[in-house]
Amino acid sequence: MEYIDLRREDGSLTGEVKERSLVHRDGDLHGTSHVWLIRYRGDRQSADVLLQKRSRNKDSFPGSYDISSAGHIPSGVDFLDSALRELEEELGIRAKAEELIYAFTHIGHHEAEFYGKVFKNHEYSRVYLYECELSIEEMHLQGEEVESVLWMDYQECLEHIRRGDLNHCIFPDEFERLAVEIESYFARTGRPLGKKALTETWAEDAQAELEDWIEEQGIYIRQ
Repeated sequence: MEYIDLRREDGSLTGEVKERSLVHRDGDLHGTSHVWLIRYRGDRQSADVLLQKRSRNKDSFPGSYDISSAGHIPSGVDFLDSALRELEEELGIRAKAEELIYAFTHIGHHEAEFYGKVFKNHEYSRVYLYECELSIEEMHLQGEEVESVLWMDYQECLEHIRRGDLNHCIFPDEFERLAVEIESYFARTGRPLGKKALTETWAEDAQAELEDWIEEQGIYIRQ
């Protein structure tokens, strides 16, 4: 059984410890670590994020795309140690504490039903960036937790989340903030990201949607 410390809105401990399933039954605020793997793509002046696809055997959000690596903070463990442990367990990556870059804190709340049971998630998360150039083939996935992983351009991922056409369980407001942090990180390290590619994608999508609508309406446009 996994026991978790309950927390206040400022992240401090209440002194109460609860079993994980009861935390999600009652919707108690608890701690989690979120590690987003990122990599620079100089050929297009952009960056990728790694998405984890959750195992179909998970008790919540099975088969959904999720944060690169994330997990509950076990009772008595701190955020950074938990983040490093989850990263190694889920993806087989042994990172050093100084390689994880603290980005921001996020509080998220979501309720859903899985397998006939209500699942209440209310988490206080510390979000980290980890720059990583590993290929998918070089990662060692924890089969019972992770079905697969996928590198995706961060701007493309943001657009999928905004449009709602990606099966995911990522907090949209967290990813909005993450996109800003990714841009800030690469700017600080002398690798500013361009925005042209996203603008072109929007234009292409809008043009494609217009053409589909015209075709559906049976409208003929003289060239």
